[in-house]
Amino acid sequence: MLNLNMNLRQITLRPALPSDEPFLVELRKLTMTEHLGRVGEPSDEDSHLRRVRLRYEDAQIIWSEAEQIGLLKAYRTPTEWVILQVQILPEHQGHGIGADVIRMILAQAADDGLPVSLSVLKGNPARTLYERLGFKMAVDTGQALQLRYEL
Repeated sequence: MLNLNMNLRQITLRPALPSDEPFLVELRKLTMTEHLGRVGEPSDEDSHLRRVRLRYEDAQIIWSEAEQIGLLKAYRTPTEWVILQVQILPEHQGHGIGADVIRMILAQAADDGLPVSLSVLKGNPARTLYERLGFKMAVDTGQALQLRYEL
């Protein structure tokens, strides 16, 4: 479990448990359905569940005080760190929580001497956050942008 002091509140990360799955599906619906629809990707219940279960072993629940507020899914390969998902409940967005969680991964990647990659759907305003943190576009896939943070 990782603790971060952000914006005068305690943010805690802990590994996702099987019992977190309903929260994660609802979180994905709230944060991704609009963006998926815009690029023509499926946003039905089964599609959300498959994405939640993808690399579930790398999923960490973001807590603020005693409330689940988000998800971080990130992992390290021999050549890079990959941020697979960062999702924050809409009512908690815009308070720097996502940025601080990403900065934590960037710090770990710097310690490891590795770059960081992530993907963002076109039109998702999270792209602005990623670019503000130093990510640059590496590949345009048509529906998404592959971004990379180099040391």
